[in-house]
Amino acid sequence: MKLALAPMEGLIDEHMRTFLTRDGAFDHCVTEFLRISDQLLPSRVFHRICPESRNDWKTPSGTPVHLQLLGSDPELMAQNARRGALLGAPVIDVNFGCPSKTVNHNRGGSVLLQDPQEIYGILKAMREAIPAHIPLTAKMRLGYEDKSQAVDNALAMEAAGIDSLCIHARTKVEGYKPPAHWQWIAKIKEQVSVPITANGEIWTIEDYKKCQQVSECDDIMLGRGAVASPDLALQIKSLAAGKEITIGDWPTRLHDMLWMIQETIDCGNNKFAAGRIKQWLVYFQKSYPQAIEFFQQAKRIKTSLQMIDLLEQEISNQVSG
Repeated sequence: MKLALAPMEGLIDEHMRTFLTRDGAFDHCVTEFLRISDQLLPSRVFHRICPESRNDWKTPSGTPVHLQLLGSDPELMAQNARRGALLGAPVIDVNFGCPSKTVNHNRGGSVLLQDPQEIYGILKAMREAIPAHIPLTAKMRLGYEDKSQAVDNALAMEAAGIDSLCIHARTKVEGYKPPAHWQWIAKIKEQVSVPITANGEIWTIEDYKKCQQVSECDDIMLGRGAVASPDLALQIKSLAAGKEITIGDWPTRLHDMLWMIQETIDCGNNKFAAGRIKQWLVYFQKSYPQAIEFFQQAKRIKTSLQMIDLLEQEISNQVSG
């Protein structure tokens, strides 16, 4: 059983990857997508989307980072995949799942699921452009408006030469609304032979168990669930090993947020630092009741220094209380 950390635009960046892979529970993670539109991108852009590329494409804990590309031009996707491989990317992944209206309007992400033949052409060109020893993988949703072409899309990807496939068990139109249709992953799995990883709506250990059972997949990718419950991956790996772990409590999460804001500032992203804590608190509210009240205070914060003061005060309150 392998666990992967999902690529999530604007949420799981280098700092979140560093944090969520710190305990070694994830087998690999994937960058936010690198959009390919009209040119062969310079090396600095690859390094910017994946700073870990300067550390042998691994997080500080040693977790491999795969490079994800998004686009629709076969030649440009192939050229940029080749450049990513030459820069050392251990795996090239392709995004056929992003539901963003802007991305879809520009022929990227899930909109391509309306044309299996176009998908085949993109992946075929990429497979031929990168060395045979570099795996080419893909991530897809069940479809754009409906699921009628789910199997056809997966078959097209397999025919183009991908090495594995991750499936988010919802269509573009369904977005992130529950439920995830894991049974459809099992239907696709019956028709294709490449390894498949299941993804979507896994927030708890119980969700994980049900997803494995219904999707018939051993391998799982976590996204929002790992952000909301940073111990979830370790829980899953410990369960598989027959061990128990101590789950981080609210004070632990406060220290985590303090680490995150200081890490973000140290890397030169001071303007974004306070906002990312507010963003994280939205997810923490699913797992920690204390985050609901704390978010009401945090959402009024405007600067990173004010957010640090608020976090330190709450930590002090937790200790004295």
